[in-house]
Parts: sequence; structure tokens; C-alpha cells
Amino acid sequence: MFDLAEKTLKMAEQMGADEAEVFIVRNRSITADLKRKKIESGKERVSEGIGIRTIVNGAVGFASTNTVERIDDAVKVAISSAKVRESDPDWTALPSNSKYPEVSGTFDRRIDELGLEECISLTGEMINGALSIPNITTTSGSFSTTITKQMIMNTNGVEVTDEGTGVSGFVDVITTEGDISTAYDFEVSRSLDIDTFMIGKNAAELALRSQNGISIEPQKTNVILHPFAFSDIIGNTFEPSLDADNVQKGRSSLIGKIDEKIATSELTMIDDGTLHGGIETSISDEEGTPSQRTTIIEKGTFRSYLYDSYTAGKDKTRSTGNGVRHSYASTPSVGSRNLIIEYPQSDVIGETEEGIFINTVIGAHTANAISGDFSVEARNAFTIKDGEIDKPIKSLMLSGNIFDMLSNVTGAGADVRKVGGTVTPSLKIANMSIVG
Repeated sequence: MFDLAEKTLKMAEQMGADEAEVFIVRNRSITADLKRKKIESGKERVSEGIGIRTIVNGAVGFASTNTVERIDDAVKVAISSAKVRESDPDWTALPSNSKYPEVSGTFDRRIDELGLEECISLTGEMINGALSIPNITTTSGSFSTTITKQMIMNTNGVEVTDEGTGVSGFVDVITTEGDISTAYDFEVSRSLDIDTFMIGKNAAELALRSQNGISIEPQKTNVILHPFAFSDIIGNTFEPSLDADNVQKGRSSLIGKIDEKIATSELTMIDDGTLHGGIETSISDEEGTPSQRTTIIEKGTFRSYLYDSYTAGKDKTRSTGNGVRHSYASTPSVGSRNLIIEYPQSDVIGETEEGIFINTVIGAHTANAISGDFSVEARNAFTIKDGEIDKPIKSLMLSGNIFDMLSNVTGAGADVRKVGGTVTPSLKIANMSIVG
């Protein structure tokens, strides 16, 4: 990797680049898919790609390739692209070499050594877990492992190499007798520590409990959102407003809100690229800026937007280490990394005399990312009565505004989950509007 990156940078400089950056990714993944109680397929895939950014007279060009023999062509395209563009007055520079933090919990050799047969076996355990509950069958699901190594090198002295592992399991189930009900469960981790049997069993038990749902009247009440539901809502309504690019383009409700109170005083939110075992943890972001811990909300008060190097340059501030890429074939943009929700934990269901518990939602992607307004359909929802989960609800719509929600959080459970890059417990929100 080092030799390839160094060779590519020299080539870019020789062709006229003032600055250049190379982003190389090597990935090995194993995936086993299930469908209708059976393992449908198992496959192992190895891939490698390289992305090249070049800057010529303040203009940025980019190209990528997954063929080593075509790197010369990719560099030429990146240089040509930069030369035909106008100079960007907001461009400052690529990140420079810095001191990088130590991170932990991101590589598990057991995952690296796992083969296709073991992955198929673990997928079978999810099926077994679901079928251990009567009157349930699996409809779809998958188990996968990934081993990723990436290098970032640029002409400003950045040389970052990072290696990580990941594992995930997902299963969707349906009842086979009586009222039709569905449910799902999933786990993700950087280590081989997920219980695949319990993923299947948990989904099956939830589907069974959700049968024979009742109808409820429109009302405002306490709503407890499972980590799955809350992470889906916040990811589509609040996170876009943190993106400094959206702020600079007038597409955020948080413009001018630094140091203003935007949430209940007991709530804190942190973006932490150094979190032990975090799904988005690494020593740097994906353009070579050191990872850091950024306080977004401190006891209810808004403290910071999230920046990559370009948006930080526009605001004449420092990057928060939030330059992320979808793949080697894309340039960096702003994205959260291990968004952590902190609130004093308690027996949040036991303390609720009356309310609603919602496991998952669908339709959060239709939310208004600027205003924070949303209307979603709740799935696997239940009434709460006298501190206990009571009856399943047949159909339920939940609507509200994320900023109102953050101001009305009144409790949090002890069930902290990693839902992708969001780390959150169940949260209790007062006075939410629901329609049966």
C-alpha cells in the first residue's frame, strides 16, 4: 500500500498537482443470506480500490479506479478535471500530518480467521433461534464479516494506515398461525461477540408478542422509543443540521444556535471517533484528520457543528475529524462518527404509569431534514400500563419535531445499543402526538 500510494503522489506532482491525496481501501467480506428458513447463499468477496484527489491552482479534481494497472489513467483524469475547473476561493489545503490518538477494540483476529463455513453456521444459529419459538418462521436475514485496511497519504505529510474488523447479524421473522405479525432484530460489532441464536429468538418473541393488536385513540402521551426507533428518527432529522456544509448553505435549523439551549438540561450528545469498539472508530477520519471527541450538546446546550477540512476552512476553524467517504470512489463529506446519547439511566418502563413503547419505525427518511418535522409509522408498538408493557397496538402513526423531542426527554433506559454509528439507550419523551 505504501509503495503504491507514494508512487501515485509522485505521479500527480509530476503532472502539475499543487497538492494530492491518495485513499486506498482493501476489503474482504464474507456474507451468508437466508430466505424462508434456509440459507440461500454464501459468498466471499475481496476488493481493492484507490481514490485520487488533486488540487491545481485552487481547483479540485478527483478520479478513482479498482485496477492497479490503470492508476496512470486515473491520475491523468484527476489532474485534467482540476485544470478545467475554476479555482475555489474557499479551498484552503488538504490536512497536514498530526499526532494521532490510540484507539482500541476495532480489530478482532477471530473475525479475520473466520471462514465461509463458520459464517454459514452462525447464520444457521439465527434460524435456530427464531424457530425455537413456536409458530414462527424466518423470512430473510444475513450474517456478514468484514476486514478492511485503508491508507491515506497526501503531499502535506499525512501517512495514515488503519485496519479494522466488523460483524453483523440480521433476521426478519413472521408468525405462521393466527394474526400475522412481523419483527426483526440485528446486532453489529467490531468483535465476534454477538449472539446469533438470541438475534433470532428475540425477533421471534417480539413478533409473537405483537399479535392481536388493539386500536387506540389519537392522543398526546409519554412515548418510549427503543434504540432502533430513536436512532432512525435522529439520523434523518437532527444529524443533517449538524453538517457544517448544510449550515453554510442555509439548510440547517441550527444556524446561529451555538451556546443556545436546544434540549433538556440532562441530555448530552457526543460525536466520538475514538470510542472503544465503536463502529465508526479509527485513528483518523477518511481524509487524515486525527479522530477526536466532540461535544455537540452539553447538558442541553448546543456546542458544535461537525466539520471536514473543507467546511472548516470556509469557517476558518479546525476540522472536527468528520470527513467520511462512502467508498474509495467518492470524495470526503461531513458525517457523524459514533454519535453517543447520554442521559441518566433508570427503569424507564417501570417508572411510566401510562404511555406507548415503540420498537421500530418506518418512513423516517421522509422527514424534513431542515425543520426536523417528521411523521412515521410505528412497528411492534405496545401500550404501557402501571409500569409494564401491556397490549400490542395494531397500527400507529407518530409525529413530531426532533427539537421538541430533545427538549421533552424525561427518561432513559439501561438498554444502550450500537445502531450503526449511533449509540443510544431507549428514550422517554413526554407529550408526543400519536394516531391509531
